[in-house]
Amino acid sequence: MAPSELIRTVTEVLNDLEIPYFITGSVASIVFGEGRQTADVDIVAQVEDRHVVRLCAAFPADRLYISEDAVREAIGLHGQFNIIDSTTGYKADIIVPAPTALNAQRFARARRVRPAAADRTYWFASPEDVIVKKLEAHREGGSDKHLRDVAGIIKTMGDQLDREYIERWAATLSIDDIWRAVVKRTNG
Repeated sequence: MAPSELIRTVTEVLNDLEIPYFITGSVASIVFGEGRQTADVDIVAQVEDRHVVRLCAAFPADRLYISEDAVREAIGLHGQFNIIDSTTGYKADIIVPAPTALNAQRFARARRVRPAAADRTYWFASPEDVIVKKLEAHREGGSDKHLRDVAGIIKTMGDQLDREYIERWAATLSIDDIWRAVVKRTNG
């Protein structure tokens, strides 16, 4: 199963179960920015206890691995669980969001996007929210790939970005110094 097929399979199940979701992380930064390789897709989904049995049953056990215990734990801790293609190793990281103001905004701002070469649209985090979360991820882990992703989005989206929104959340989350450094580096 190619990454695009995994995305399709997982999002079809989420749609069938009426679980709100959006794609974020490196796949979203590729859609809104510059291409790079990735072996996983990050999907934020409002999975609840009432979804667990049907969610786990929707994925064929001979091809896609999902742990009911991991799903229940992710719900309880607002963490994440994986859906893994056992033949290719591609995986979907399903993130169960905490009830925060930022997460409410991320869902409200999500948009339908048709990625290049795709035959359908999917819900994606807004490019601004992808940037905010990439800045947070850089602060937490120090990986420069997050800053490269942010720079790619800035270069590609240019004036289409709602910089006021990014600056407001960057200040709120104390990542405004990282934001300013990336903007300065990209001459944006």
